[in-house]
Amino acid sequence: MNLIFTCGGTAGHINPALAVANMMRERHPDCKILFIGATGHMEEKLVPQAGYELKCLPGSGLSRKLNPAGLKQNLHAVKCVLDAVKECKRLFREFQPDAIIGTGGYASFPALYAGSSMHIPVCVHESNAVPGVTTKLASRLADRVLVCFEESKAMYPDSSKVEVVGMPVRREFIYGDRAAARKELGIGDEPVVLSAFGSLGAKVMNQTMAELFRLEKEEGYPFRHIHATGSFGWEWMPDLVREKGVDLEKNHRIQMSEYFYNMPTLMAAADIIISRAGASTCNEIGAAGLPCILIPSPNVTNNHQEKNARLLEARKGAVVMVEKECSAEKLYAEIKTLLADPDRRTEMGKNLRQMVTLDSAERICDIVEKLAK
Repeated sequence: MNLIFTCGGTAGHINPALAVANMMRERHPDCKILFIGATGHMEEKLVPQAGYELKCLPGSGLSRKLNPAGLKQNLHAVKCVLDAVKECKRLFREFQPDAIIGTGGYASFPALYAGSSMHIPVCVHESNAVPGVTTKLASRLADRVLVCFEESKAMYPDSSKVEVVGMPVRREFIYGDRAAARKELGIGDEPVVLSAFGSLGAKVMNQTMAELFRLEKEEGYPFRHIHATGSFGWEWMPDLVREKGVDLEKNHRIQMSEYFYNMPTLMAAADIIISRAGASTCNEIGAAGLPCILIPSPNVTNNHQEKNARLLEARKGAVVMVEKECSAEKLYAEIKTLLADPDRRTEMGKNLRQMVTLDSAERICDIVEKLAK
């Protein structure tokens, strides 16, 4: 069996594809898997790190602005799509895929379009309750549209090809072992707080984290703090942290990096995670059963991150803070409240796990196998 996975832009699009690819490789050790993404994005790091071959093509997102700069960008985006479709067709004639699976991001559209035009079975997975632009376009071409929520089915023109499968997450998140993870990381019984705001990072929240580090220093570092800055934050945040009086080279209570490739291990070891509320992130947190403080991004279409976060909050699995009201002082107080209440954290973890479709990757693999036949 030969399979194409196409995704890109952020880890939220890439990690679900990796989860399904890993499951397909377990089921069919001899299957050939190729990923297709866009040049200059997160897939160039994550996919090879996971052990898969990746072909990257030039790509560009669409601008919503109607000014000359926006129109110029859109013309460039169209040219990129046409060139990428042509290259995908060449790749497909060589690779001979039995099915193509797309998990989001504008980088996935050329491969899905090319596959459909060549009569190769095409499957699309949408992680959010409200479909994005790429999924809306690709859903008309796809043989199957896979969604996380029952309510999403009504948002597609042909509901007969829409199936509810949940969000695929890697098994490492589901079966994480706290004791083993802490041993691997060299962490004892101390409280651990993990924070990350996406593969690109978030300027406002990274600024808040820097101030939070200062507060932690003032109180003698009452917990270990592991923080991922994202690619943009890594360019300036270390300097800001130094300005706050925190020396990361001498202080081992705070660990900061651009990105952590061992996130399942870190989540298994942590007591609390502070993060955005993208669909993929929420499902990984849920699979790990990790108590969380969610700070939804205010810069997403249809405010879908806050909708995700409020759902977890309603099930008593998360604390939600709106970014514009989230000062370092308020966040620090919430962290200390949660760390001081282990019974509440245990209950939050149970509630989170009950919300997740733990066999989502298996369901998607079943569908892909049927399409490939």
